[in-house]
Amino acid sequence: MAEAQAALAERPTLLARLLARPYWLPPLLGALLAQCFGHSQAAGLAVISLAALAALLWQDRRDGVAARARRGALLGLGFGLGWFGAGIWWLYISLAVYGGMAPPLAGGAVLLFSLYLSLFPALACALAAALAPPSTRQPWPLLRGLAAAGALAGAWTLSEVLRGTLFTGFPWLAVGYSQVGGPLAGIAPLLGGYGVGLVAVLAAGLLALPTQLNLRDTVLAIALLLALALGSARVGTVRWTHAVGSPLRVALLQGNVAQSEKFRPQSLGPTLDLYGHWLSRLRADLIVTPETALPVLPSDLPDGFLSGLQAALRAHRAHALVGIPLTRGADAYTNSVIGLGGQRRYRYDKAHLVPFGEFIPYGFHWFVRLMNMPLGSFARGRLDQPSFVVDGRRIAPTICYEDLFGEQLAQRFADPAQAPQVIANLTNLGWFGDTEILPQHLQIARMRSLEFQLPSIRATNTGMTAIIDARGRVTAHLAPYTTAVLLGQVQPASGITPYAWLASHAGYAPVLLLALLGMLLGAAARALPTIRG
Repeated sequence: MAEAQAALAERPTLLARLLARPYWLPPLLGALLAQCFGHSQAAGLAVISLAALAALLWQDRRDGVAARARRGALLGLGFGLGWFGAGIWWLYISLAVYGGMAPPLAGGAVLLFSLYLSLFPALACALAAALAPPSTRQPWPLLRGLAAAGALAGAWTLSEVLRGTLFTGFPWLAVGYSQVGGPLAGIAPLLGGYGVGLVAVLAAGLLALPTQLNLRDTVLAIALLLALALGSARVGTVRWTHAVGSPLRVALLQGNVAQSEKFRPQSLGPTLDLYGHWLSRLRADLIVTPETALPVLPSDLPDGFLSGLQAALRAHRAHALVGIPLTRGADAYTNSVIGLGGQRRYRYDKAHLVPFGEFIPYGFHWFVRLMNMPLGSFARGRLDQPSFVVDGRRIAPTICYEDLFGEQLAQRFADPAQAPQVIANLTNLGWFGDTEILPQHLQIARMRSLEFQLPSIRATNTGMTAIIDARGRVTAHLAPYTTAVLLGQVQPASGITPYAWLASHAGYAPVLLLALLGMLLGAAARALPTIRG
């Protein structure tokens, strides 16, 4: 009996086993990170969640690179499942509620998509774990620790750029967006959203280093973290653009047309009455409707509808950007914006389309047949389309999803003389219900304003309709799911930020070079184990 009791006492408890192999922690940390998007006050919490992941990565005592990479990949995969599962669950609504897909299939599709997205943090953590020194009883030398933090930031940024570009890209929930409103967002005019993400992960690495350093080096690491935050905030105060001309009076329309009714023939009349009334009677320099506010082709509109709007706008000396589907040739449809009120009708065609919603990736027609979405295949516009000019001020339209791609928007800044002075996003998020996607998308628009130091205006069907100044601050907005008009002023700005210049000429190359440099420093430090901080 005594021997049995002794053996039982030596057997590790369930809690001890869980703590020894903490694969349950990464999904919780990923879910915590997901809650930081759409909430400006959570920038610090995002860094803390990433720091906890870094501390887990650096607990491996094995020296074998392959074994460390495998463990890192598992941790990153678990983190990604929590991150994306909790962050983009609203895709289920578009598939099951409005797409007509059977709920089990819709849930499975969201799960599989989250698993695919989780491969990118898995890659980042595998690389970071392989480049970090093994955990030992002795503290790491400071330089080795700093190199490990740099390698983590570089690997993470590389994986995020890949996620944002591979198969047309899905950069939603990129770490940089979690920092909008925090001090690290000051890097945006220099390196853009991916650069902000790189600095955020570097900050997380510095925050995690005390788990591997001695007391003196811990103090130095924390000092570097504070310097990074203060320096980023200071950089953000530098103004690269300046106000030009008088403010524009804007009217941003939020029709709140139910997604279930938007494309029904019996709903067309009330929709046209609503937007026709606003467009023909509002007094503003610029009126902006949501994406596909007019949900049918011009040929399907009542006779004289567009020409009547044009005459009314010109009589009021107003201009309007109106979302409407158009055609290009016999069989090519475009998700477009037309500009009315000027001498000539303006046209902008959406350049970055939504997979499955606006084009069908090769080999996935079977998936689209499971849904019931109208207008599911569009042609792409060019990235360098000209701005809409309102009394000499240049307005750059973007349509919904494509405002996630700052490097593509930057192509319109290649010629400084024709660079935009205001960004106007036309959006319809009615596909996703009253969920976290609304503040998440608003946060993305704020990042674009920070990157280019330009004001942004957003006209959405269900929310968030808002005015954002050139410092990325929301100055006015409408409550979601209300039928209303947001009246306000926006101050156009002229000038080119370093990020706008770099991205317009070199795309993703600058931030990728920084990412590779961080990884190279990590590899070099690992190859020189005798270095001491």
